[in-house]
Amino acid sequence: MSGLAPPLPARLRARYDRRIMATTVTEIAPDVFRISTFHPHYGIQFNQFVIRDEEPFLMHTGFRKMFAATLGACGPCSTPRASAGSASAISRPDECGALNEWLRIAPRAQAVSSVVGSAVMLDDFADRPARPLADEEVLVLGRRRLRFLSTPHVPHAWDAGLFFEETDRTLLCSDLFFHGGDPEPLTESDIVARARAAILQGLAGPMPKDMPFTPYTESTLARLAALRPSTLAVMHGSSFRGDGRTALLELSAVIKELLG
Repeated sequence: MSGLAPPLPARLRARYDRRIMATTVTEIAPDVFRISTFHPHYGIQFNQFVIRDEEPFLMHTGFRKMFAATLGACGPCSTPRASAGSASAISRPDECGALNEWLRIAPRAQAVSSVVGSAVMLDDFADRPARPLADEEVLVLGRRRLRFLSTPHVPHAWDAGLFFEETDRTLLCSDLFFHGGDPEPLTESDIVARARAAILQGLAGPMPKDMPFTPYTESTLARLAALRPSTLAVMHGSSFRGDGRTALLELSAVIKELLG
């Protein structure tokens, strides 16, 4: 992950561990809530997203150690014990580390992921059977339709996948447009420039080229751009409201230039 801060001295870690429990909630689109926790050790935000509907949906469970903070923040936007879905886009702890904690308090919840993600991770990790989703499969939450998009290696691993909320055109885009710091919850300014700066910073850091460039990268991003999202729900950094199509095409050009 690009833009990581250096390790903290032990004497400061406990103080920062208390600070990271401060979590904010912002409605970035109608009934789409961003739950954000800034982690000073990493120097970035970790954002989860709740879609409020007849069957609420949680995108990313967050780290296991951040579960209490996320659960406490969910009150204004959802009833966690009635949650019907919990999604993992990539099998990493910040994506699904707290999955089993959510399953324990939400008896109707079921994890959903790509077919690959279910087979290589969730079939073993999840305490209840996960639901593998085929490319273009749609979850009907009530008023809203949530389309799953299989996107191998975009942004990262073989099991990657994104979700598109069709009603108000919100793309839940995982690590795409990653940028560090503790910025505002929602922006209408140039989010691609922020992503470009973060990629350049990452190239000079300890984990260069964390985002692969493959023969499918450009076509996958073009497919996402064709959805013409009006809101981009970014996992690390500000979410974006505006011309999502242009932002995705510009991001594709940046990734090709810097990582291709």
